[in-house]
Amino acid sequence: MKTVLRISLLVVILLIFGWTIWFLYEKDQAPPEVFETEQAETRDIIKKSVATGSVVPRNEIFIKPQISGIIQSIHVKPGDIIEEGNLIAKVKVIPNMVSLNNSENRVNRAKISLENSQVDYDRNKSLLSQEVISAAEFQPFELARKQALEEVNAAEDALAIVKDGVSKKAGNSSNTLIKSTVRGMVLDVPVEEGYNVIEANNFNDGTTIASVADMENLIFQGQVDESEVEKLHLGMELIMTIGAIESHEFTATLEYISPKGVQDEGAIKFEIEAAVKIDSSQFIRAGYSANANVVLERKDNVLSIDEGLISFEEDGAYVEIETTEQQFERRKLELGLSDGIYIEVISGLTEEDKIKKPNK
Repeated sequence: MKTVLRISLLVVILLIFGWTIWFLYEKDQAPPEVFETEQAETRDIIKKSVATGSVVPRNEIFIKPQISGIIQSIHVKPGDIIEEGNLIAKVKVIPNMVSLNNSENRVNRAKISLENSQVDYDRNKSLLSQEVISAAEFQPFELARKQALEEVNAAEDALAIVKDGVSKKAGNSSNTLIKSTVRGMVLDVPVEEGYNVIEANNFNDGTTIASVADMENLIFQGQVDESEVEKLHLGMELIMTIGAIESHEFTATLEYISPKGVQDEGAIKFEIEAAVKIDSSQFIRAGYSANANVVLERKDNVLSIDEGLISFEEDGAYVEIETTEQQFERRKLELGLSDGIYIEVISGLTEEDKIKKPNK
């Protein structure tokens, strides 16, 4: 029995030993790890700052009535191109009853005075024709009649203004006719027929009937972080992208940098404005969101590599250069400008050097 156990134990030991030898052999036969390489290239390195914002008209004019009332008719719609003086809407005046009553009483009194003046005028004109009175004595009656007639006209005009918002003499210059003060595109008509509107005065901004803007004069309004605002200067070129217009870039020129920062999401940011160069092949709508790449610094035609190839350590930046096939050595680099993806190599590398790429 003991002999059988010894033989079994020996067999197990031999099997384990054989498996170990086979495992080590297979491991030695596994292919060695192969590293890909990449070479430096000459390219333009551009350091940018991204400002987020929107595209808006430089001047958006809000058309407001000069008289309170109800919108009787609207003659434009958003998207219409209108000229200065074009009719936008018509307002129907709802008269104040006290003012209306006073104006009607004034007209009645003026007509009574005119009737009395007319009687005196007719009587004395007859006497004048009979040479009973002189022309000098007749003149006051003629003047009184003219004054009474003028008062009737003035009272009737005042009544027309209270009732209709315009005098009889005004004609097409009626305050009830709301006309555009500028040429441009109608962006919005926030009222409808039947709406009550309030005139613009010292105590009230008034109701906006329509907003009009020149859509060929647009600006980009955005914000930049305080860490980059000192790198900006007026006249800089911005490369602008609009989310709604894919695969198309616009250029803009920086015109304004706010002297005061504002807090936004825990950071201090400064507002900027830039004049947008209009591309006739594209229609830009007011309010489009946009990003503007501000070119802070650039170097053209410099030797550069992907930053992912570099190992950054306390004493500098290193890459591994292939000396012989799949044999590498570390080399220290002197680096320059980076755009976040590629970085300039000032020294330590040539275009012929093959740089080890880390395996993923």
